[in-house]
Amino acid sequence: MDELELLKKDWQKDKNKYPKLSYDDIYKMILKKSSSIVKWIFIISLLEFAFWGIITFALKDTESMKRFESYDADNIIIPISIISYAILAYFFYRFFMNYKTISVTDSAKVLMENILKTRRTVKQYVAFNLIFLVISTIAVLFVEFDKDTELISQVEQASANGEVFMFYAKIILVTAVILAVAIGVLLLFYWLVFGLLLGRLNKNYKELKKLEV
Repeated sequence: MDELELLKKDWQKDKNKYPKLSYDDIYKMILKKSSSIVKWIFIISLLEFAFWGIITFALKDTESMKRFESYDADNIIIPISIISYAILAYFFYRFFMNYKTISVTDSAKVLMENILKTRRTVKQYVAFNLIFLVISTIAVLFVEFDKDTELISQVEQASANGEVFMFYAKIILVTAVILAVAIGVLLLFYWLVFGLLLGRLNKNYKELKKLEV
């Protein structure tokens, strides 16, 4: 049983003895825990961004990356990158502001509203990352089919043999399987990390509702 549960137990046991102080103690405890959770959500989002940045940098000198860069597809890649960075910056700002707002909240009702806002922001952040993964994969495929001479040659050969439909079907199937696995791994990660934090945040929300009764 954590400190919050002990405070609640004492408060319910003898409300006449500690009517106001116990309420304040419980509220402050929930506020402190909620603020800590939202801070960790902000930190983890930054760490995730840094992780993918390190992975991208580490793969920069690989043969496949050099080949892709030789396609001169900046007109597609740069706009997608700028938009994604801008949206990520927006989410980082939202997470930081959620943390700052919750840290100075002095009302149980307002704290409950801020908890709900934080939960929505996290869900939107996860949805954006998954959607961006799909969009970026489609963009890479488009560039490959437009610029990769070897792939273009395979398409022409399949077309000449009357197998172009099967060729594209195999590409789409393999891509869909890889995407499904990647999305599954990301969802597992978000469930283990953000899901755990949001679960605790939701518990705090329920405690506040009881406190307001």
